[in-house]
Amino acid sequence: MEVHLLLDVFTSQWLVIGLFFCIAILYSSVGFGGGSSYLAVLALIGLGFTEIRATALLCNILVVSSNVFFYMKNNDYPWKKVLPLVLFSVPFAFIGGLLKINQMVFFVLLGFTLLFAAITMWLSKKIAQSNTENNEIHFLKNSAYGSSIGFVSGMVGIGGGIFLAPLLHLSHWDTPKKIAATASFFILVNSLAGLSGQLINPDFYVDWNLTSILLITVFIGGQIGSRLSNKLFSAVQLKKATAILIAFVSIRILIKYLF
Repeated sequence: MEVHLLLDVFTSQWLVIGLFFCIAILYSSVGFGGGSSYLAVLALIGLGFTEIRATALLCNILVVSSNVFFYMKNNDYPWKKVLPLVLFSVPFAFIGGLLKINQMVFFVLLGFTLLFAAITMWLSKKIAQSNTENNEIHFLKNSAYGSSIGFVSGMVGIGGGIFLAPLLHLSHWDTPKKIAATASFFILVNSLAGLSGQLINPDFYVDWNLTSILLITVFIGGQIGSRLSNKLFSAVQLKKATAILIAFVSIRILIKYLF
């Protein structure tokens, strides 16, 4: 990759790069990767849909990896409950990433996914959260969550945390901290599985000139966010602003491809 090409990309896509930086800070501060917001931004600049999925997953993996390391270091994982989620989600995320879908199906699915993400993000503070540790293990429920969310996540190009976390909070799965830790690990393994499926898909393509800059950007933003942990920002205000952006993009996509 030539330096002048990277400089040209940076100059022409400075707004996208800035948005990715802010998204990485916000999402990493609450244990997420930011896949849904990366997809929303990339959908607006008109990249090919196969490239959108791969780029979002690569950024997801880089941002959430440091969160997983942090949670592991602090022993925040209830592994007996986490493993059924992951063991069933990984193969389905791989299948979803491998699945060859046309552009219309992808964007309609993306539109509904982003709309759901925006609603859950807006209502996230209203979702009941229990601070009581729950040691119950519901294997069938966890495996059902993992397989269904994994498949959709692999198809669209996200880690699935935006789906998983609200479900776990609503079902009083465990404490908010352990749910955040579980969502981070879930995002990481599903992003890796979805990307693996895409790699052997003949339609796989990534513009490394743009993607390399975005990866550096989200890595720096993710490191900042994981250390801030919402100490300098109002998470509620930032989440609601992000939710409005994602909702706008999702409605625009659905209008374009459904009507």
